[in-house]
Amino acid sequence: MAGRGNSTGGPDEEDFDWVYGSGSQTGGRGSSPDPEPTRRIPVQRRPGATPPPPPPPRLPPAQQFAGSSEPPSSPPRRSRWSRPRTYVRLVILLLVLWLAFLVAVPLVAWNRVDKVDFEPTAGRPDEQPGTTYLLVGSDSRAGLSAEERKRLHTGDAASELTDTILLLHTGDGPTTLVSIPRDSPLEIPGFGVSKVNSAYAKGGTPLLVQTLEKATGLRIDQYVEIGFGGLVGVVDAVGGIEICPKKRIKDKDSGLNVKKGCQEADGATALAYSRARKFSPISDLARVQQQREVIAAVGDKVLSPWSVIDPVRWWRLNGSVPDFFRFGKSTGPVDAGRWALAMTKVKKSCTVPVARADATWDTERAKQLFGKVAADDTASITDDLCTATGLAP
Repeated sequence: MAGRGNSTGGPDEEDFDWVYGSGSQTGGRGSSPDPEPTRRIPVQRRPGATPPPPPPPRLPPAQQFAGSSEPPSSPPRRSRWSRPRTYVRLVILLLVLWLAFLVAVPLVAWNRVDKVDFEPTAGRPDEQPGTTYLLVGSDSRAGLSAEERKRLHTGDAASELTDTILLLHTGDGPTTLVSIPRDSPLEIPGFGVSKVNSAYAKGGTPLLVQTLEKATGLRIDQYVEIGFGGLVGVVDAVGGIEICPKKRIKDKDSGLNVKKGCQEADGATALAYSRARKFSPISDLARVQQQREVIAAVGDKVLSPWSVIDPVRWWRLNGSVPDFFRFGKSTGPVDAGRWALAMTKVKKSCTVPVARADATWDTERAKQLFGKVAADDTASITDDLCTATGLAP
C-alpha cells in the first residue's frame, strides 16, 4: 500500500499502525504517538430499516414494581408495638395515671370529712413546743343501722361517750402515746368531779378538751375523732389486723370471743377487743392496753406498701374516713397525714399514772409525766412514769 512507510523504513513492509495504533499502545510496530489509536466506526442504518426502541425511562423504586406480582425487595414496615419506645411511653403514662389516682382519692375523701370546733374559748395553756394530738374513740352509733348495731354489740343509738382517749405527742424527743382511762375521775368545768368520758356528752368536744388541758397542763393542738363504724371500716379495708390476747377472752357486753395467742381479727372483732374490759380485774386499765394494741396494728397495715399498691384497698381505706372520722377545724390533710404517720412511730406508749385500779390518778407521777411532755422532753420520761397499766412498777 503506497504512501504508508513502515517503522523500519523497509519498502516492502506495510505499516498497520493506522489500524492497531502506535507501538507504544499495542506493543506493535511503530513508535509515533497516535491520540486515537482505535475508534468505533458508527453504524450506518440502512435505508428503510426500523429504528431500535428507546431505553425504558428510569422510574423511582416504588414504581418499578407497579403492576408486577413480585414483592418489593425492601423490608416490611415495623409495627409500633415492636418498638421499645412504645412500651416506655406506656409505662410512663400508667405511672402518671397511678400517681394521679393516689393523690385524687384522699383529696376527694377529705372534702367530705366533718370538721369539729374543738378549741375552748378561754383558760387554755400557753403554746408549747412540739405537737399534741387528742384522739377520741367515740361510742357514737351515727351511721350504723339497727342490724349493724346489733352485730357489733354497740347498744344504745343515742349514746355519745368516749370509750378511747389518747394523747399523742410528737417533737424533738421520742413520739409518746398516753392513754387516759375513760373512768378517770376528773374536774369537769361547770359540772364538778365526774368520769372524764362524760365531759363529751355534757359539753361536746370543747368541754372534753378543756377538761383534759386543765388536768394535764398540755395544750392540745389537733383533734381526731373516730366512731365505732370507723374502726370497723378501716380494719376491714386493710384486710384485718393481728391481735395477741394473753388469755382467752369471752366478754358478753362487747361480743368478744377469742382464744389466747396471736390471731387475725376482722373489723368487728377488733372493735370488740378494744372495748372489752369486764374479763379483767383491772377493767378499764386492761382495755386501754388493748386499744393501743389495735391502733398500732392498724397503723402498721395502713402504712404497708400494699395499701398503696392495691387500688381496691386504697379506695376502701380512704372511703371509710368521711363516714366515721372527724377532725378539728384547724386540721388540714397534711396535718392528718402527719398524725397517721406519727401513730406508727410511737416509741413510748403508756397509761397515765394511776394510784389504783379504779383509774384514780397518781397526782405526783402524772404531774411529772405531763411536765416532761409539755417541755417536749419525752426522752427523759422514765419507766416508772410510763407503764402499760399506769400503776407504779
